[in-house]
Amino acid sequence: MEPTLIVIILCMLLGSVVGVLAGLLGIGGGLLIVPASLYMFQHLLGLSVENAMPIAVATSLSTVIFTGASSARMHYKLGNLDRDIFKYSAIGIAIGAILGAQFAASISGVMLQRVFAILVVLIALQMVFNRHRVSAHQTNKGILTGVGLGSGFVSSLMGIGGGALIVPALVWFQVNIKTAIGCASACGVLIAIFGSISFVIAGWQKPYLPDYSLGYVYLPATLGIVITSMITARVGAKLTNKLDTRKLKRIFAVFLVLVSIRMMIGIE
Repeated sequence: MEPTLIVIILCMLLGSVVGVLAGLLGIGGGLLIVPASLYMFQHLLGLSVENAMPIAVATSLSTVIFTGASSARMHYKLGNLDRDIFKYSAIGIAIGAILGAQFAASISGVMLQRVFAILVVLIALQMVFNRHRVSAHQTNKGILTGVGLGSGFVSSLMGIGGGALIVPALVWFQVNIKTAIGCASACGVLIAIFGSISFVIAGWQKPYLPDYSLGYVYLPATLGIVITSMITARVGAKLTNKLDTRKLKRIFAVFLVLVSIRMMIGIE
């Protein structure tokens, strides 16, 4: 069977899992998509980690444009999107996402893999021990721009929507949790748009890219993941009232740590 077709089929399966987890636990799919895509690109497309890693990150980020838009629209209808928070965060996000993608494309694939693995461990720890602590300070234009800049940079570097970073940051500055989640969903779409465009420019006409690539974004993988994840996210959302999401989130965090360790071991 054609390798590209195999990738599409496997990414549809991956998207199914990612969608359920996103709807159930409220987490971005990039934490799973990047390591899974890296494995597929290496073993099915014959790419080295140096070439496969930025493609995996860029492709993961591109999927957030579509999956995140649906979530952002839902939160907007629910009234969870604060326009002022979004507006001032967006300024930093646009800059941070562009810089993050450019930085990811400029370092070696091995270094990017190492950075991703370390950051995933930190996010997993945050998922386990997060208590939504609040400071004595409230948001202002400067703080929101700074939160957007930092979140945009790290999220674009990792190929994720940024909810795991933006939500606790906004809550820390006394933003209501529902509003924080709603704003994070909209901000994630911006991160994905600006980050993906930056990855397309950074990888434009690179000689080692597989067919059907747009810069570093591998379109067949994006298509496969988006097709199924947008459907199964609704399934995950319906399961939230039936399952213990806190316990599942801790189990998933442990899984992420194991994946990160495997990625570190795999670095040559």
